[in-house]
Formats: sequence, C-alpha cells, structure tokens
Amino acid sequence: MSLTAGYMDLLRILTLWRNRTGWLLFGLLIALSALAAGVGLMAVSGALIGAVAASGVLLFPVALRGLGTARVVLRYAERLVTHAATFRALADLRVWFFRHLARTGAGGLGFRQAGEVLARLVTDVEALDGLYLRIIVPLAGAVLLLPALVALIGLHSIALAIVVGILLVIAVFLLPATAARLASTAGGRLASASAALRIAALDALTGLREVRAFGAEGRVVAAVQAREGTLLSAQRDLARRTALAGAGAFLCGQAALFAVLVAAGLQPGGAIVAAFLVVAGFEAVGGLPRAGALAGHAAAAARRVLEAAEAPNPVPDPARPAALPSGFALRFEAVHFAWQSDRPRVFDGLTVDIPERARVALLGPSGVGKSTLAALALKVAAPQQGRILLGGTDIAELSAAVVHARIGWLSQATHLFDDTIRANLLLADPDAHEAALWAALDAARIGDVVRALPDGMDTWVGEGGTRFSGGQGRRLALARTLLSPAPILILDEPCAGLDAETERAFLSTLNEVATARTVILIAHRLTGVERLDRIWRLSGGKAVAAAA
Repeated sequence: MSLTAGYMDLLRILTLWRNRTGWLLFGLLIALSALAAGVGLMAVSGALIGAVAASGVLLFPVALRGLGTARVVLRYAERLVTHAATFRALADLRVWFFRHLARTGAGGLGFRQAGEVLARLVTDVEALDGLYLRIIVPLAGAVLLLPALVALIGLHSIALAIVVGILLVIAVFLLPATAARLASTAGGRLASASAALRIAALDALTGLREVRAFGAEGRVVAAVQAREGTLLSAQRDLARRTALAGAGAFLCGQAALFAVLVAAGLQPGGAIVAAFLVVAGFEAVGGLPRAGALAGHAAAAARRVLEAAEAPNPVPDPARPAALPSGFALRFEAVHFAWQSDRPRVFDGLTVDIPERARVALLGPSGVGKSTLAALALKVAAPQQGRILLGGTDIAELSAAVVHARIGWLSQATHLFDDTIRANLLLADPDAHEAALWAALDAARIGDVVRALPDGMDTWVGEGGTRFSGGQGRRLALARTLLSPAPILILDEPCAGLDAETERAFLSTLNEVATARTVILIAHRLTGVERLDRIWRLSGGKAVAAAA
C-alpha cells in the first residue's frame, strides 16, 4: 500500500466521523488554547527571569498565575473533551463497520474467518484512536505554533528565528513524513500478525474440547506461540522506527536550544525568553515524528477496516423494489447456483414448488445443498440462472428486508446471545408484548421451564446458551422463530446435535405449531413422527418428489 493511498484511507475514516464534528472541533479548540497557555507561560517565565525593570517584576507574577492556572485547567479539559470525542468517533466507526459487515454477510461471515473479522473490529479500530489524539491535534497545534514561535524569536534575532524555524519544519513535517513512509510496511505487518494471532487463539479456544481429546495441547500452543513471535517481531520493528523518529525530534530540539545559547547579538533577557520559547515549542511538537510512525500503522488499519466493511454486497437490493407480494407461495424455478466460479454447481436446474401453508421436507445427505437452498430463499445468495418466486414475485425484485419479513429461519447452529431470555426472543420481533413472548415460549414447550426460574424471562442464558441444555436451548430458539410474524418458516436441521428422544419430542412440538404457516423442514433423514404434506429429495443438483 502506497503512502498516498494510506492517507486517502485515513481521510475516509475522518469522513465517517462527521457526526462528531462538534466534539472533535471543540477538543481541538481546547487543545490549541492549552498549547497557547503553555507557550505563553514559558515566554512570561523567561521574560520574568531576564527582566530588570521594577515595573515588569511587579506585573509578571500576575500573568504567571493567570497563565499557569489557565494551562492546568485547559490541559485537564483537553483530556476530557478530546478523549470523549475519540471514544464517540470510534463507537460510530464500530457501528458503521458492523452494519456494513451485516449488509455484505447476511448469511454469516461467509468465507471470512471469525478471528480476522474480530481483529479488524477491535484491534484495527483501536489503532485508529491515535488519528485524532496523536496526529490531528498535535499537527494543528504545530501549524499554528510554527509561525508564532518564529515571529516571537524574530523580535530578538532574525538569524536565530530562521535557524529555529528550519529545525521546527524538520521536526513538524520532514521527520513525521519520513517516519510514516518507513512505518507503513511495518504497520501492515503488525496488523496482519495481530489478526493471525487472534485467529489462532480463537480457533484453539473454540476447539478446546477436541484439542484435549486428542492430546494436541503442545502443538496448538506452539502454533499460537509462533504467531505471537511474528507479532512481537512486527511490534519491535514498529517500536524501533517510532523510537528513531522520536530521537530525531529530540535532536532537533537540542540543536535549536544550542543555537540559542551560542547566538551572538542577543541581550541576556532576550536569550532567556528565546530559550524558554524553544523548550516550549519543541515540547509541543516533539511527539509528531512518533505520530508519523504511528500514522503508518493507522493507515494500514484503516485500509483493513474499509476493505472488510466495503466488500461488495453479493445480493444488492433493486433500485426500485417491486410491490409487496400478496401471497407467500414459494417456487424455485430452474435454479442454477455455485458458491464460487471455481467450485462445482450446487444446483443444476432445481425446480421446487412449495404452496402456501404446506408442510414440506427437503432431504439429502450433507453437502447436497439443503442449507444453500435456505440461503437462496433468504436472499443471502442469488442464483446464477433461474428465479425464486415469493407470492409470484421474483425475490430479485424485492428488498432483502421484505424477504426476511416473510421468511423466518431456524438454523442447525442457532445462536443464543449472552443476554436474557427476553432479549433473545425480542430479536425476532422488537415490539412483541409480554403475552406474545409467553405464547411463543409455551408453543415451543419451554414456557413452564422459564416460569420456574427465579428471574423468569429475565434469566441470563449465558454465552451460547450454556445455562440450558441442548434441547432447551433449541426450544428457546424455536420460540424466537415462532415469535416472528413471517408466514414461511425454514427449519434447517433443527434437531442437529440432539439425542433421539429429545429429537422426537422436538419434532412432535413442531407438528402442533405454526399450522397457519408454510413450514420447510430441511433434514438429512426423517424420524417418522413428522407430519408432512410433501417430501423432496435433493440429488445431483435437482429435487425429486418422494411419497409423503
């Protein structure tokens, strides 16, 4: 990634913060005021030390007290406001990232790795916190400070003002730009290494049961440590470049101070004022070269965030959506589909008719395309050929929101969020009232279990629903699906992972609920307790009707 492209990515991030412009500008104003108070304090201090006039001695202590107090108050206010602005801006960025991720991955993360997405959502976004605090605010202060400092020193010596001005330009512009260029590659390596470590660590944690079962702890730890070593190497590289940039700024400041000490023609009082101004000025801009190095890392992080969030939507909404369909019959008409061009086709002329209020089963072994059919119906993916009709309207002409409002889904790996039972249910219908929640729980035959809990519907379910057994968790997920007003319910392997007795009880519950809706049961086999109108078997990319 070129440095120019990196700067453009950082500018894109700034445009995403436009809703926080007031906070950002207010923080910048306070920061500049604190800088002015600090420089003024140093200038007056130098003048006081070098003053010989009695009137000046009487006046300066008053100015010192005022500037000193102002500097303390303004620096405190600066910390409060600039950090508040940064936190709000980063929160907006995370919300924007998640919304775009959801738009381009409505069926889940797709071919993305969870650890990679987590790294971009957390680590890369956090790397951008210095964009405002460590780059924009100090740079704005330096731009205003440079001419003012040169002008003040120029009142005593033009030559000294030119020397100090040149050293300030080096510290403010040349060193940060050089550091950014040197650190751009290191920043990209650091972002990639951090993502790789998160992927390895998350993979090890989610597969901990299998790791223990096969005695592979040593190998998994070694893999994590190898990625950790790569990350540490990238961190050391970036830290070394950052330290070199900071050393360059320090040397510029020392050179300017040395120029003040050896300058000829200055009066002692003027020399002291100039020395204090130089110290204050270079203290204010001393972090910019390091900020330049951090900018390389921030630019790499910005690119990763934008790439993940702005991936093309696989199934965009039409520019002018069609009118809402009156019915909810579902038809797959000569559908051809492959997930990727270099992969074999999942469907090759699939045609299936599912009338309104029918109860049908789609059977087939793993990999035959049962879940793919659900993804196509939910408009998560689009067929390369053929049509999918909902109420006689091609879903390609409907918005995704309309399709999702008419088709509910219970997946084989349904997720329960680490929240209350109530919050998990309201995911399907945020406006549902209490009676509707209990009706859904009772329909799923889990209402009595919830009533027996001390906190009832406000019971915390735990991460992934760990508070409940597999069958209870599946019934909570079913209640959530039933709460949805969608007239079509797709149940994708709803009994996956359940024992035979729990599976039969769960399917018996399904026989008694959603009688006014279309129910599409996707399974690799039937147990014999299902009540079905039609059965389709998927094979060779097509659907063959079987006896019910």
